[in-house]
Parts: sequence; C-alpha cells; structure tokens
Amino acid sequence: MHNHSAHQTSKQIDLRVQDIGQLWHTLDPLPFRERDLDSAVEEFLVSWVSEIAAKGAVGIVVRLPKAEAEREEAGHVGDAIRNYFHYRSEVVGHELRELFRVGRASLAVGVAVLAACTVVAQIAARGLEPPLGRFFEEGLIILGWVANWHPLQIFLYGWQPLLRRRRLYQRLADAEVTLSPF
Repeated sequence: MHNHSAHQTSKQIDLRVQDIGQLWHTLDPLPFRERDLDSAVEEFLVSWVSEIAAKGAVGIVVRLPKAEAEREEAGHVGDAIRNYFHYRSEVVGHELRELFRVGRASLAVGVAVLAACTVVAQIAARGLEPPLGRFFEEGLIILGWVANWHPLQIFLYGWQPLLRRRRLYQRLADAEVTLSPF
C-alpha cells in the first residue's frame, strides 16, 4: 500500500504510492482537488512534520509509477494536498476561536460563582458558631475557586495543542509538493 520514509535533515517527506488514488479518502465524492486525504496519509505527513524542525519550509515528494505520474490528476496532487491542509488549518482556527468563546463564557460564570460564594461565606462566618461557620466559609470559598477550574484550564493550557496542530497544518499547506516517477 504505502511505503513512507522521511529525511529529517532536509525537511523533506517522501511518500511512495502505487496509485494516485491511494492518497485520497476513497468515499469522498468531491472533485479531485477538493478531496480529503486518506487518514493514513494525513497521519503520516502530520507525524513527520511534527518531528522535523519547527521552522523552515517542508517539502513533500510523492513517488509513484511513471504511468501514474502521467495521469491528468497527477498535475493537481500538489494543489490538492496544500488545499486539504489549508482547510484543516482553518478548521482548527475555528476550533480555537470556539474554545476561547467557551472560555470567556465559563470565566463569566466562574467569577459570578466565586463572588456569590465569597459573599455567602462571609455571611456564614458571621452568622454561625465558629466550628460550623468556619466549615461553611472555607467550603464555599473552595467551591468558588473550583468553579473557575475550567476557564483557567482553557486559558492556561487548553489552547496550546490546538495552536500547535494549526501550525503543523499550515506548514503542510505551505509545503512544496513534487512528483517523482519511478
């Protein structure tokens, strides 16, 4: 099926196929230049791009039989691969914006809960006898901070994997794709 290799030093990824059709998802009805890449091909390319240096151009060499390289579709392979990864980069960009939207909404709820818990904790501390009042005061303060766990997780850590994936897809969208008949 696919015989893949990559050269880290040259930032070149070699992809060997016997048939151009092996590059694309077989059930995709879209025109050739808009088709989804086969999931194994996408995984291979993303994996190699994530392992080579984070800066600089990436090249993809598609090695295929001479008869396949002479097909009309072969002339569109580079554009199709770049279009696919450009689209994937845009999708991840939308996911990132949605994550920040959810983070802002969650933060608004979390801050409101923390404020309410702080007020109720002060009332409980003054209105109840010391052991019980202290118990409710500390419990409500902890509850208020726990309500902020999700937005803090989003803003501190949740966005980083999406940004990394978007950059990988963008590098692949910018890749120079060449065909090499054998």
